[in-house]
Amino acid sequence: MRTGPPRTQAQRSALLAASAALATAAVMALPFPAGAADSAPIGFGAGTTGGGGAGAVTVSTLAAFKTAVTGSTAKVVKVNGLISLSGQVDVGSNTTVLGVGSSSGFTGGGLRLKKVTNVVIRNLNISKPLKPADGIEVQASTKVWIDHNSFSADRDHDKDYYDGLLDINHASDFVTVSWNTFKDHYKGSLVGHSDNNASQDTGHLRVTYHHNHFSNVYSRIPSLRFGTGHFYDNYVVGAETAVHSRMGAQMLVENNVFRSTVVAVTTSRDSDVDGYANLTGNDLGGAATEVSRVGTFTKPPYSYTAEPASSVVASVTSGAGAGKL
Repeated sequence: MRTGPPRTQAQRSALLAASAALATAAVMALPFPAGAADSAPIGFGAGTTGGGGAGAVTVSTLAAFKTAVTGSTAKVVKVNGLISLSGQVDVGSNTTVLGVGSSSGFTGGGLRLKKVTNVVIRNLNISKPLKPADGIEVQASTKVWIDHNSFSADRDHDKDYYDGLLDINHASDFVTVSWNTFKDHYKGSLVGHSDNNASQDTGHLRVTYHHNHFSNVYSRIPSLRFGTGHFYDNYVVGAETAVHSRMGAQMLVENNVFRSTVVAVTTSRDSDVDGYANLTGNDLGGAATEVSRVGTFTKPPYSYTAEPASSVVASVTSGAGAGKL
């Protein structure tokens, strides 16, 4: 029951304005729902344009795809449907490969970027790459953007039945891996293929991972040798060991969420030389860390905005993977 005098028109207007302001603030506080608005890569892969504005060609067979991605002229290749592979298909420079819809891509093998530059790969389903093929292998290549893809295998076989879902090696450089899902696999993403490749890899292998979802991937999330890695706003569930910095690699691990994970970050396993890591703003969810050496990589040389760990799960689960563009 009202006990005070009735509100004036001015008071009612002020209350309505205040309510509208609060509603606007509440909307603004919600996490960004998806990375579909990203029209260009953020991170070390910034500036990668792929085929740019070249006219697109749509393919639905392996033979047509191989022909379409050959060479270094600017090109946009759309993949319509699921294509079976045996081994890997080489993709040329200045290329965009884009899946059509939510279920197009490759199974049984993968794509290889070897000694190329300026390649964009988006919106593909890439599954069950039988060894020795990786789902995507980036080898001796620069300026690469791998975005909104769904990588998967299964863990019904031994760990060497399939190869890596995404491997980056042989001095590859300036790579961004964003808004992808990695699911049901043993060896997720290896950066730097061996401990014996320092002469080639040192000073290279600069990679950014952001807003990726790793689910039931045992390890290599990622495993980085020699290079410089920025791992931010990712969601990791069900890993044995997630981020692994080794052989002097520098890793900045920022605002990520880990769940049902044994070791979120390690710098001291499996190699003769430890890596370095800096951790900030992460939600470890009870996971352990094994940081033997804190590194000097604390601020990336590019502009970005890392959302807080509190909103990462909502953003990543709604926005990562194929079919979200």
